[in-house]
Amino acid sequence: MSMYDSDSSSSSYGGADYQNLKQITRDRLLREMIRSTKAGDSKSTWKVLIMDKLTVKIMSHSCKMADITDEGVSLVEDIYKRRQPLPTMDAIYFIQPSRENIIMFLADMAGKAPLYRKAFVFFSSPISRELVVDIKKDPRVLPRLGALREMNLEYFAIDSQGFITNNERALEELFGDEENSRKSVACLNAMAIRIATVFASLREFPSVRFRAAKSLDATTVTTLRDLIPTKLAAGVWDCLMKYKKTIPNFPQTETCELLIIDRSIDQIAPVIHEWTYDAMCHDLLNMEGNKYIQEVPGKAGGLPEKKEVLLEDHDPIWLELRHAHIADASERLHEKMTGFISKNKAAQIQHGSRSSGDMSTRDLQKMVQALPQYSEQMDKLSLHVELAGNINRIIRESGLRDLGQLEQDLVFGDATMKDVIKFLTMKEDTTRENKLRLLMILAAVYPEKFDGEKGLNLMKIARLTDEDMNVVNNLRMLGGQPDTKKRSTGAFGLKFDIHKKKRAARKERPGEEEKWQLSRFYPIIEELVEKLTRNQLSKEDYPCLNDTSASFHGSPFAGTVHQNPHSMRSRRTPTWAKPRGSDDGYSSDSVLRHTSSDLRKTGSQIFVFIIGGATRSELRVCHKLTRKLNREIILGSTSLDDPAQFISKLKMLTTHELTLDDIQI
Repeated sequence: MSMYDSDSSSSSYGGADYQNLKQITRDRLLREMIRSTKAGDSKSTWKVLIMDKLTVKIMSHSCKMADITDEGVSLVEDIYKRRQPLPTMDAIYFIQPSRENIIMFLADMAGKAPLYRKAFVFFSSPISRELVVDIKKDPRVLPRLGALREMNLEYFAIDSQGFITNNERALEELFGDEENSRKSVACLNAMAIRIATVFASLREFPSVRFRAAKSLDATTVTTLRDLIPTKLAAGVWDCLMKYKKTIPNFPQTETCELLIIDRSIDQIAPVIHEWTYDAMCHDLLNMEGNKYIQEVPGKAGGLPEKKEVLLEDHDPIWLELRHAHIADASERLHEKMTGFISKNKAAQIQHGSRSSGDMSTRDLQKMVQALPQYSEQMDKLSLHVELAGNINRIIRESGLRDLGQLEQDLVFGDATMKDVIKFLTMKEDTTRENKLRLLMILAAVYPEKFDGEKGLNLMKIARLTDEDMNVVNNLRMLGGQPDTKKRSTGAFGLKFDIHKKKRAARKERPGEEEKWQLSRFYPIIEELVEKLTRNQLSKEDYPCLNDTSASFHGSPFAGTVHQNPHSMRSRRTPTWAKPRGSDDGYSSDSVLRHTSSDLRKTGSQIFVFIIGGATRSELRVCHKLTRKLNREIILGSTSLDDPAQFISKLKMLTTHELTLDDIQI
């Protein structure tokens, strides 16, 4: 019985056996964990898989039930529910190494009549020595153990280039009322362990960089929240040092880069309208996660029926269009429909002499659905036509184009508070949430406009509530102290001339001309990653734990100094909303060329971890930069939040500020 995971899952990025994060995670769960129980003295053909609330989500993000069944699992159980004894079957436990889980496991397998014949136990993260002793000291349990191992896999692979640690309350626990420091410490510890398990899975050892505390001089007060990235970086580093000693074939020198930042670095990205197909689906449609309820034609001409569908990587149309501008996605869908009809004789007969160019996409969808050879491929296409149609309808009915234009103009310095007031008075039918999001963007660019009576007057003009005002104030607190007299910079640390009437939170980017007007906005992490690859990221603002010269609070972090040169080949500059004929990474042929078998990416991986929630625009940028820089960019965060979720989390914050004098570090 090994307490450590095997050395079978190296990512070998750029090599012949390259796999992305989601593929590696899936393979480890199915092959390294479940399939490994078939060897040795396991006589049971079918097995029971027992998980806790967290590990069942880990599994569901990477594997389908059919995948698990194919590996010989006939039953999946919750460790905390009462279960039927199956003494002739073996059980696979995939659980967190908590005391509660160990108690439940021992209750299953101790005594004269255990629930299962043999138990193969896999822990999602490192287990303490005390708990191992508890397991091994029971003489009846020990011979019933088929395996006792640390999988070191405690994250959700939400994308081929994205993961979350499922710390859904990180904003509240770390940036809210900090009187409960035990909560914040527990949150950071869990986060650090889960981030480290990503590197354990990939067999990568990163150089760890983090956003340093903004103010460390005698004239200003440093708060605990200023040190959150610092403390998380130290926690991740501690876990990695243990992995170097305990995991076979774990790299001893740096193989990639990790940058740890927090949500305060960019307060606009979570609330601005992102105009890509993926973001619009989750922002405007009533979806639960990736689930959408679709209306399909009823059987034998009856009433329409509803069915649940998932927007996921297995859908090639979704993969192709998810990062395209909604207008571009709609055009492509119409082309796909007309293309299908032009190649299908039955379709041509059905719509007679009418030209497909004269028909709406919705008309084409209804006609295709009526065809006898209505296929699974057309089922997918019909789904996306419905989605895009619903999105475009909402955009028209809610006047989102005008609002989106104002949002972008505010961010790029082409609009001022006067333009916002004019919009609020002229467009009174704008929804409460959209007005709130507009004012949150205004507060991020012009924080002083919300001081005292100014903020209250703005809220009255927008007809928003005191609760909404608290959300705006909490956003300002997230970006730093709201006392504008003490600072001369905006919410993003960009220096502005106070005599200028207009102010910009983003600069126009040369060479980044977009086909669509509402695609100008980009998240701050795009700049950070590009600076990191060019070695232009400030070492004072973003020190490295691996560098012995790096220090903060006067305490250097000693570590191995090993800076690998990174390949900078193929520095092409694609945009994510180019004309469809271009190699933008999202046309049909391009998707096939850029699958995981693409070996053109060179250089080491870059991981960016955002404390307090990431956005779909930030995940989209990681895919874009992977192609632009020929280096795989992987985004990690505590959660992936859509605007409504982010606003709900901001409501949970309080504006109490705890200083370093109040706590012990």
